[in-house]
Amino acid sequence: MKKKWLSIVLASALVVSCTACGSKATPTGGTASAKTTDGKTITVGFSQVGAESDWRTANTTSMKGTFTKANGYNLVFDDAQQKQENQITAIRNFIQQEVNYIVLAPVTETGWDTVLKEAKDAKIPVIIVDRMVKVSDESLYTAWVGSNFKLEGQKATEWLKDFAAAKGLKNSDLHIVDIQGTIGASAQIGRTEGLEEAAKTNGWDLLAKESGEFTQAKGQEVMESFIKQYPNLNVVYCENDNEAFGAIDALTAAGKTVGSDIKNGQVMVMSFDCTKAGLTDTLNGKITLDTECNPLHGPRVQKIIDALKSGGTVDKKAYVDEEMFCADTTVPKVSISGQDFNVTKLTQDVLSKRAY
Repeated sequence: MKKKWLSIVLASALVVSCTACGSKATPTGGTASAKTTDGKTITVGFSQVGAESDWRTANTTSMKGTFTKANGYNLVFDDAQQKQENQITAIRNFIQQEVNYIVLAPVTETGWDTVLKEAKDAKIPVIIVDRMVKVSDESLYTAWVGSNFKLEGQKATEWLKDFAAAKGLKNSDLHIVDIQGTIGASAQIGRTEGLEEAAKTNGWDLLAKESGEFTQAKGQEVMESFIKQYPNLNVVYCENDNEAFGAIDALTAAGKTVGSDIKNGQVMVMSFDCTKAGLTDTLNGKITLDTECNPLHGPRVQKIIDALKSGGTVDKKAYVDEEMFCADTTVPKVSISGQDFNVTKLTQDVLSKRAY
């Protein structure tokens, strides 16, 4: 339960530092007025999903640490508490306040056409971060920066295939459950698709899938249900670290041994994010493979804004390079469509250098 208390403390600290709740946009770098008198300060309205995970906390910290008064910005921050309706309200508030730029980390991919059209009509560039949006007209947003979530899933499942083969396991020996993220979020869609396609190709036994909503509490609840329904499960595919923490708590409470030795009855836990807490569990053997999803988007968004300010052009979509981490060196790399992806051996020294 140590991870649960860590998540609670981090989330509480975030709420205090952001002084935001519901759909009320709250300034963190100055006043809420976008029309500054000095002609230099840029006001950025940022609608964040919420504070559901350690990854999300790190993402917020990166944005708030970048868009500071010292850097010439006024950040108007909104915590949507994982509700799309709160984000739509926040964006409309940003438009009323005449912010210079809107940054959106969307709860789900769909349902944004109307409000983004309103931002476009107001001539406010919209930058999407992390999860993608599906809109009828891609000119409704200026740029997107984030992760290739399906590739993350493909890398993780290719590693699982190679690891199982190296350990002498047959495809039929793998009995997998998927604790999905928030349904409709880009990360959930991509990581779930990666697993489903690999299970079909390799003939794996994909027992069940259910959303853990990217939270530790829900991840534990789903895992407890899976344990009762599927006593033969031996691989848990968690779509983020916090779900993995909950799954590990549930497995341990049920008397299961967490680890990579499936042949001898252990249950393998796989995860995504690579937070420090997640990698600590990876180093300790509780999480066998953790696939990175980098949350440090603040500087990336700033580069986009800098380019737009100077009249330059920006890439419509920009993917972040990411790693995989494993304490076991059985599979040092995986290959997907002819491209090799290294698996970083996790050591204490590597862990100590992590930024989040």
